[in-house]
Amino acid sequence: MALPNINQQTFELELPSTDEKIKFRPFLVKEEKLLLQAQESGKTEDLVGALKTIIENCTFGKLETKDMPSFDLEYVFLNIRAKSVGEKVKLKVKAPDDGETMVPAEVDLTKINVHVDVDHTNKIQLTKDAGVIMTYPTIDMFMGSNLQNPSTEEMLGIISQCILQIFDGDDVYDRADTTDDERKEFIENLTQEQFKKMQHFFQTMPKLKHEMKVTNPKTKKKGTVVLEGLQSFF
Repeated sequence: MALPNINQQTFELELPSTDEKIKFRPFLVKEEKLLLQAQESGKTEDLVGALKTIIENCTFGKLETKDMPSFDLEYVFLNIRAKSVGEKVKLKVKAPDDGETMVPAEVDLTKINVHVDVDHTNKIQLTKDAGVIMTYPTIDMFMGSNLQNPSTEEMLGIISQCILQIFDGDDVYDRADTTDDERKEFIENLTQEQFKKMQHFFQTMPKLKHEMKVTNPKTKKKGTVVLEGLQSFF
């Protein structure tokens, strides 16, 4: 005799990149087990795989995680986690006045939003006539690299994959018509000033961000701590 499936409550959120409304459910014991196993392995590919599986399962197969901007994926997972194991999490953050003392803090995950800098744009003008159109990195682009601090070579690879189009006057070169090596060579032939413009795209792109006030228990000084990225909330 088959045992019954317990119906789970569903919730709704908007994807930051498109404002599309999607429904999701909390993750189940089997999915939490998958996440814990990935965390225990310490391997980036295991953690990324677990996040993608959980999101696809909990959004009823409506999201293609391989194509999602990384900030969309992080935002969706954060909301799934909030409804699964609790909206408030306890963290320890460094006091900003001395950069050493760890201060206990509590964060409401439902208050975490995706922040976009006011001067952010995906069209980068490198010269008067030439420039690039960028697309956002997916979580898969970080596979095999340090998620929090990619090396120079890894960052070049990520930038190359995010070039959607190169234009020079009336000439347009679509990503589909170029190779990864060609785009890397294009990047390596930029001046430092031009390369900084491309880096600015990533520095200002949408990201999970939350500011909180903390007091150093040793010095009694108050300060503001800025949390950015999914890893900051665990």
